[in-house]
Amino acid sequence: MIATGNLFILSAPSGLGKSSLIKALLEQGKDNASRPMQVSVSHTTRAPRPGENDGEHYHFVSVGHFKKQIKQNAFYEYAEVFGNYYGTSEAAIDAQLAQGIDVFLDIDWQGAQQVRMKKPSVTTIFISPPSRKALESRLRNRGQDSDEIIEERMAQAKKECSHFHEFDYIVINDNFEQALIDLTTIVNNQRLKRSQQMMQHKALLDELTK
Repeated sequence: MIATGNLFILSAPSGLGKSSLIKALLEQGKDNASRPMQVSVSHTTRAPRPGENDGEHYHFVSVGHFKKQIKQNAFYEYAEVFGNYYGTSEAAIDAQLAQGIDVFLDIDWQGAQQVRMKKPSVTTIFISPPSRKALESRLRNRGQDSDEIIEERMAQAKKECSHFHEFDYIVINDNFEQALIDLTTIVNNQRLKRSQQMMQHKALLDELTK
């Protein structure tokens, strides 16, 4: 019997390498066919950027279609950002979980609150910087933003970090390799829960208890 997949949320301030951690986690687990993993593909109303493919990077839909889905309560979470809508399809996620796929949502604390209301069993992980100074240094070393934008990102990071207590786990991303080990441990911990093992190894456990 296939165990139901686990739903994970990863949230972090900008510049902390959250996407890189998820990518590395999926890369190291790609050979484990018995427990596949993938990142959720969100729906959005913004136009595709060069190199983006529908269904791979996002599901690109019209504003009218998105608003219809909102009325139908079709999203686990959604938000409007700079005039564009972004959302996580409940039906798509549930279908993946039913196939035994562990699904990762890369969303902020507000999205996490919405998902938790609909699916209390979700596992939430907050990726934290080792210090405020380290986060600012990482943002400046990227060389992508002006001082004004960095100040805005730092203010936003403070707000995001104030919600750390709402998450099940906290991973301090001081060293990337250690943070990846910590993240992998959390994923494996969820997979080894009794409810998961009873589904995954039902025949074995039935045999052992005869």
